[in-house]
Amino acid sequence: MSLTHNNQVQLLEDILNNHLEDCCGTVSECQQLERLVQSLMENQAVPEQMKPLLEKVYSYCQEGSQAANLDNHIHSHQEDLSQWVGEIDTYSSLL
Repeated sequence: MSLTHNNQVQLLEDILNNHLEDCCGTVSECQQLERLVQSLMENQAVPEQMKPLLEKVYSYCQEGSQAANLDNHIHSHQEDLSQWVGEIDTYSSLL
């Protein structure tokens, strides 16, 4: 069973929210987020205004998966994560 774009957005929000609340994560989570974002970027049902946010999240994940200390990377992006989770929640109502 494949995930709908609504499911993908919810999963994206859940993982980012976990990074925000726990201040830690794994490289595999970053890689999963990269795949989710790529899929969402290619999906015509995703609003165009959401694409810049997805690009920021993609960069965050790429940097995180290559970071020497992923937890420090996550910690240094707490403000961004909070903003992104809020934006995703707003976009979720449009989907």
